[in-house]
Amino acid sequence: MELTICHLYPDLLDLYGDRGNILALAARCRWRGIEPVIQQASLGEDLDFMGMDILFIGGGSDREQGLLVQDLMRREKELRSAIENGLVVLAICGGYQMLGQYYLMASGEKIQGLGIIDIWTTAGEKRLIGNVVVELDECVQSVDSKFKTLVGFENHSGKTYLGEGIMPLGKVVFGNGNNGDDREEGVRYRNVFGTYLHGPLLPKNPHFADRLLELAILRRGSDTRLRKLDDSLEELAHETMVKRLLK
Repeated sequence: MELTICHLYPDLLDLYGDRGNILALAARCRWRGIEPVIQQASLGEDLDFMGMDILFIGGGSDREQGLLVQDLMRREKELRSAIENGLVVLAICGGYQMLGQYYLMASGEKIQGLGIIDIWTTAGEKRLIGNVVVELDECVQSVDSKFKTLVGFENHSGKTYLGEGIMPLGKVVFGNGNNGDDREEGVRYRNVFGTYLHGPLLPKNPHFADRLLELAILRRGSDTRLRKLDDSLEELAHETMVKRLLK
């Protein structure tokens, strides 16, 4: 089996080691005998969203976000159609914000988003920085994992809010999350996952990486049962961080 994983704007959206998410997905595929086909696409390049299994969008600055939304807007219908068809998407920070309605900057300038998910972001007066622990919503948890949390690192001034009926990834038990006010972190819409967690996210949370792989395989109509891997070191690192932050 092959899985096509697309890294969108790798040259412009790669804050805090976000590229590590692609490396983690590819490694966890190969260790199971699944061949990862890694695509990279930047400004102006053609994309076949329906032909992808997983789309990854990393984090970047406000300036880059404005440029990239313009580029993506001409392909918004194709992306929206693929998402409604079950495309698995992981979007981090700026990539997460771009999927929403808009980003209202401190200057009053409004950067229009793609409007695919009913979320919006406004610039806060201070940056939300530090380590984060999130208690995952039950529907996001991997079937075979004992872990119910995500750990990561956030560094953002944008404060994101979810529209009525839009579900977060989970509840913040340490850190700030979407906005520092409602104790929610990230978003899930169909198979789209948006989050502020850098670090990168997936090497610290192999159970979440496997959840993305499960969903991508399920969309293909194949058996979603993933072969168990020896994640003892990854699990120890995850547990150590949770205990350190919640002690």
